[in-house]
Amino acid sequence: MTTPTVTLQPAPQTLAQKLIARACGRAAVAVGEIVTCKVDLAMFHDSSGPRRLQPMLEELGAQIWDRSRIVLVMDHYVPERDDDSRRIVRIARDWARDQRLPHVYDSQGICHVVVPQHGHIRPGMLCVGGDSHSPTGGAFGAYMFGIGSTEMLGVVVSGEIWLRVPETLQMWWDGRLPAGVTAKDMMLHMLARFGMNGGRYQAVEFCGPAVAALSMQERMTLSNMSAELGGQVGLIAPDATTSAFLAEAGAPAIDTAPWFTDEGADLTRHRFDASALEPYVAAPHSPANAHGVSHYLGTPIDVAYVGACTGAKLEDLRAAAQVLRGHKVAAGVRLIVAPASLQDQQRARDEGVLQSLLDAGAELFPTACGACSGYGDPMGDDITVISTTARNFKGRMGSPTAQVYLGSPYTVAAAALRGCVTDPREVLA
Repeated sequence: MTTPTVTLQPAPQTLAQKLIARACGRAAVAVGEIVTCKVDLAMFHDSSGPRRLQPMLEELGAQIWDRSRIVLVMDHYVPERDDDSRRIVRIARDWARDQRLPHVYDSQGICHVVVPQHGHIRPGMLCVGGDSHSPTGGAFGAYMFGIGSTEMLGVVVSGEIWLRVPETLQMWWDGRLPAGVTAKDMMLHMLARFGMNGGRYQAVEFCGPAVAALSMQERMTLSNMSAELGGQVGLIAPDATTSAFLAEAGAPAIDTAPWFTDEGADLTRHRFDASALEPYVAAPHSPANAHGVSHYLGTPIDVAYVGACTGAKLEDLRAAAQVLRGHKVAAGVRLIVAPASLQDQQRARDEGVLQSLLDAGAELFPTACGACSGYGDPMGDDITVISTTARNFKGRMGSPTAQVYLGSPYTVAAAALRGCVTDPREVLA
C-alpha cells in the first residue's frame, strides 16, 4: 500500500514576503528569517554615491557587478554654487564617465521622481537606494529601501544584500479623500497617530479603497514618507494605475497580478476613514508633531515652499495652482516653487500651471533637492516657513532658528495667499 503524497501549501504571504521570496529564489519566506536577496536595481546620487563609493572600490580593487542595474542621479549639489559642490558633482560626473554607466540623470530633477519617470522601478523588483526616501519605489509594488554607503558598496560589488523578513503593518484606508485633502494629509495623520518610529522598521503597506483611488504620484507621496513613519519600506500593490504610469514611462509590460497580500496573511491592520480626514499641518520640529489645520489657523508665515520629492511633482504643482490661480500671494510673503523634475516642470508649463504660479508671485527655483536638504538658498534666521517637504527637523532647511511647518501643496499655497496658515478648503470653495 502506497502512502499518498501530500503537497503542503505555503502559508498565506504578505506582499512584502512575496517580493522578498522572489528576490531570494524561494517559494515563500517567514517573518524573522534572514535571507540573501539579489538586487534588481541600485540607485544613488551625487551626495551618497561616487564620492563615497569610488575610494572604497579602489581600495578593494573591486568592480561593479552589473552597470545596467545602477542608476546615478545628480540632484543634491546641483546647480553647483561653490567649490565644494563643484568638487562633489565633478567626482560623480567623472566616475560615471569612467565606469561607462548607462543610466545617469544629471540635473534632471530629484532621484525619487526621475528614476520612476524613466521606468526603472517596476512591480516585483527588489531595489536599494542611497537615500532615506528610497521607499518611494514601494508605490510601484517594488521592495525598495534606503541603505548607507558601506552597505551600498557590498551591493555594487556583489549584487546582493541580506535582510530580515519584516512583519507587515497594513494601513487600510476606507472611503475616499474629500476635495482639498491629499496623500500628504493622510501621512501627517498617520504620523500624528503612530509617531516617527511607528513603522518599527517593518514593511508598511498602504491599501484600501482610498489608496486604490489615488493617482500614481499621490501614491509616491505615501510611500516616500513611510521613511518618516519609521518603516523599512512603504508598499502599495500594483494595479492598472501602476501599469498606465509605467507604460507612459516606456517601461516593459509587467504582470501585476502576483503582487498582492494574500487573504489571511499574518499582519497588523490599522483602519482609517479617508472621507472624514481634514487637511493636516505638522509644526516644528517634527513631522509627527501634526494636527488638523484648524489647530494652527492664523499662524503668520514668511515663506511658502513648494518643493522636494514629496511635494513638487506635477500633481502637487497643479494643486498649488488651483489655489493661487488669478490671485497674488500676500504682501511680505515669499513663495518659492522648485519642481521635482524637469519633466514635471515642462508639463506644468505646457498646461499653464507654472504660469499661474508665476503670475501669483512665485519664484521659480531649480529642479533639485534644494532647500529640503539645506542646499542652495536655505531658509534664514527667525523666519516662519510652511513647506511641502517631508521633514521639518531643526536646521534641516537652513537656520536652526527657522520655524518650519509642513503641509500639502493646497495648504502651503493657501498660506501663501493669506499670509498665514489657512484651511485650503475655504479658498477652494
